Amino acid sequence: MSEIPAAGFLNLNKPLHLTSHDVVARVRRCYRTLTGSRKAGHAGTLDPLADGVLVICLGAATRLSEYIMRGRKIYRAEITLGATTSTYDAAGEFLECKPAKHLRLFDIQRVLPQFIGEIEQVPPMYSAIKVGGKKLYELARQGKTIKRKARAVTIHAIVVRSWRRPVLELEIECGSGVYIRSLAHDLGAALGVGGYLSGLTRTASGAFKIGDSLNLDSITTDGEWMHKIISPYDALGDYSRVHLNAEDIESLRHGRFIRRPTDMANHIVFAFDRANRLVALLEPRAELWKPRKVFLSEAI
Repeated sequence: MSEIPAAGFLNLNKPLHLTSHDVVARVRRCYRTLTGSRKAGHAGTLDPLADGVLVICLGAATRLSEYIMRGRKIYRAEITLGATTSTYDAAGEFLECKPAKHLRLFDIQRVLPQFIGEIEQVPPMYSAIKVGGKKLYELARQGKTIKRKARAVTIHAIVVRSWRRPVLELEIECGSGVYIRSLAHDLGAALGVGGYLSGLTRTASGAFKIGDSLNLDSITTDGEWMHKIISPYDALGDYSRVHLNAEDIESLRHGRFIRRPTDMANHIVFAFDRANRLVALLEPRAELWKPRKVFLSEAI
């Protein structure tokens, strides 16, 4: 067996009926056995009733989860029209049913544009967002409903994949923070019949595609799966990057600022050494770069 990567990202196909936390716990156990490290997390939660791409961060890469989460997501969503539920998906109690036999594909395509672009979306009560120190789903389980602030989110595209009344299948490309359950609920409301999310698969998250993902059953203590770990250099290709010389890397090691070339854009960049190993995350300070995060002590 060749050398096991110390840290990076894993493109995992999360099965149905498991929480994202369950999946991370299983990966963490195997990772700890092989490396001694307990550092493992995920970048972007999937509900138990959703499957598909779940990005697992391992080792020092857990410090990069916020940047991985910012990548565009693609979902394949099944929405059942003509009913609403308490959770906006199939896990909740049915609240109201209305006839949807009259709906035509034209009716659906007519309202979809209002959900494309930067829109305001109200998170569902059954979500992990905290209000007053408590998660919304904790309040919901106590039978409480509170007013939630609408949040600006971005949906880049919505394509109808199929329409088999009353089930609508959509492909949705969006930014981070979008609740597909809320989209299903709001679309049903716009059509006047109600709707809930009856199935969801995440087919892409940034550079991570479902066709390249690993099954959870392949995560064992034999360590073969660790050769599928993706380096930060490959995973962060959508961000600006720079290669540093040995002198600049030594300056970062001591916490010093380094000079920023005048032709470099005035925003954060990921800095790598000549072997494409991540050295630091740098932010601009006038004509200098300030190290925001440094990874010199961790092989990544």
